[in-house]
Amino acid sequence: MRANTLIMIVLAGIFGVLAVVLVNIWLAGQRNAMASGGQASTVVVAAVPLKFGDALTADKLHEIAWPAGAVPTGAFKTVKEAMAGDGARQALQTISVNEPILASKITGAGQRATLSAVLGEGMKAVSIRVNDVLGVAGFVFPGDRVDVLLTRNVRGDDGADRSFVDVLLQSVKVLAVDQVADESKENPQVVKAVTVEVSTKDAQKLTLAAGAGQLSLALRQAAGSKGEMNERVTLADLTGDTPDDVAKRQAELDRQAAEAAARKQADEKIDGLAKAVERVGSQIDQMSKTKPVTVVAAAPQAQPQVKEVIKYVQPEPPKQATVGVFRGIKLETYEVPRQD
Repeated sequence: MRANTLIMIVLAGIFGVLAVVLVNIWLAGQRNAMASGGQASTVVVAAVPLKFGDALTADKLHEIAWPAGAVPTGAFKTVKEAMAGDGARQALQTISVNEPILASKITGAGQRATLSAVLGEGMKAVSIRVNDVLGVAGFVFPGDRVDVLLTRNVRGDDGADRSFVDVLLQSVKVLAVDQVADESKENPQVVKAVTVEVSTKDAQKLTLAAGAGQLSLALRQAAGSKGEMNERVTLADLTGDTPDDVAKRQAELDRQAAEAAARKQADEKIDGLAKAVERVGSQIDQMSKTKPVTVVAAAPQAQPQVKEVIKYVQPEPPKQATVGVFRGIKLETYEVPRQD
């Protein structure tokens, strides 16, 4: 055996012993911590598996020791405390063996396991109509989280239909599928309705959206409850068109709309002229059918004759006359008295 192999074996043994010692030290520390915290406290846990709607009885529960400083919120310390009140309590969700019985997982005394008992503070239950496709092929179960999508068709100003999809709500908790609210159900089934838990405003949105378009569900990851950035998806996104392509197509649609409007205006003018011609023709026909009326005119009255006398008056001659005299090439004019 080579020396390197022996050295590796010795080191492995040393590290193994060291690991065992450290684990024993850690376990001893945990035992001391539990002892210092006290084991006098107890917690009520399920003695048998419980599912939605199962009634709690004394034989289905038992008490186990639990550190006093680590008791879960809403836990019961004794079976008597868990069974207190008038009437039995029922499980609101699946509870495994030795899982603590919490107040949020069971109903109050005398209450039934209904959706109203499952709803959170200030939340509402709203049902959505779905089919085998829109309901994610039946793979949505109570307790899952889904996004609600709204698909709409809107007619634009140019008369063309435009389709688009919006994410209406995100991370909505499913309370029931059809009339089943048991979260332990695992077999997929085609359903007609899904009931979700939403706020009052979101309930109004769902009710309005049900009449505005088609609702569908998108199943989220079990731990994915955070909202995501989303945007509207149109038919242009399906073909991968660039903004320039969309602009060109929109310009072509605008041009076609303008031509259609011009043709409509010309047709209206032609129709107006045709109606005007038709009215004139009807008036002419009506006039042609009217019988002529004989009108007797009164005889003209004799007017007195007036004789016109024309007298010629000789104009008075001017008192001065204009005389022109050339001095070289310059013409000079003078006003001199007129001699008859």
